[in-house]
Amino acid sequence: MIRAGLRPSIGVLVVAAILGGAGCEASRVPPADQPVFVGSSASSSPSPPSVAPSVGASSEAPSAGAAPAVTPSGVPSPQAGPSVPGATPTGARAPVVDHGPRTGNKVALTFDADMTDAMLANLRAGRVKSYANLRILDLLEREQVPATFFLTGKWVRRYPDVTRRIAGNPRFEVANHTYGHAAFTRDCYDLPSLPVGELAEDVAKTFEVIEPYGGRQTRYFRFPGLCHDAAALDALAPLGVTVVDGDVVSGDPFATAWKPLVRAVLDHVRPGSVVIMHVTEANAAMTDEALPHILAGLRKRELVAAPLSEVLAGG
Repeated sequence: MIRAGLRPSIGVLVVAAILGGAGCEASRVPPADQPVFVGSSASSSPSPPSVAPSVGASSEAPSAGAAPAVTPSGVPSPQAGPSVPGATPTGARAPVVDHGPRTGNKVALTFDADMTDAMLANLRAGRVKSYANLRILDLLEREQVPATFFLTGKWVRRYPDVTRRIAGNPRFEVANHTYGHAAFTRDCYDLPSLPVGELAEDVAKTFEVIEPYGGRQTRYFRFPGLCHDAAALDALAPLGVTVVDGDVVSGDPFATAWKPLVRAVLDHVRPGSVVIMHVTEANAAMTDEALPHILAGLRKRELVAAPLSEVLAGG
């Protein structure tokens, strides 16, 4: 589902707790009667910017001397051709995606890698052992399950080896989740917010941090807390990105049991769904416990995990 403007207000909020000043996603589930626009099939609605259906991207890292492109606003941005998943025309309001076409049998498993200054302080002080859940990667690799990872720049800098592992897997796609998980609107679940004038630079910086790792790079972007408004979407216009929210909320941040996560996913997943989970171990300790049961439930429903680009393209 791609929309060129703002989503309608949504009455269902799943608010994640805040631990040590580190904000995790507060996720929103679209109501059943929300209009769905896929491509240009909704004739009564304006056609959204096209999103490239290609699922591949160059697996080679850019050369050390390669200079980033410069957007019309002067914000540095890695070059993204039309073949890069999620790339949209620059200069227009960033389109927002909740899910793909409700046909076929593919769903996207997405994992956010949050990292704030408070989380880094927890690691330095020894209050937290890790914000990288390697058991999730072990399972996905062992069962050859595709997934898409929304990475913050600070998480990448903290875990370069884990980032290389993700980028080196041809079944994994890499996407952007801001540099330091700051909010792009005010009053976003106690997250510190960035001024509007700094939003594009923050996202462009994150692309620059991720780009050298190669792999299946995308121009998909997810807001912290899924909080965005017209000003935030307009600020991303120079970058040519697609904003990805999601329609299935696992509720894994700070969960204390795995069974509710399984129910939350399997009770709502449908063809074309985009499932939101986290790979930040200390803040989402039950995700690796729930994941085997989620995968088993998908198989029982004859649903297949696929890269986000394939699910959104309906291919």
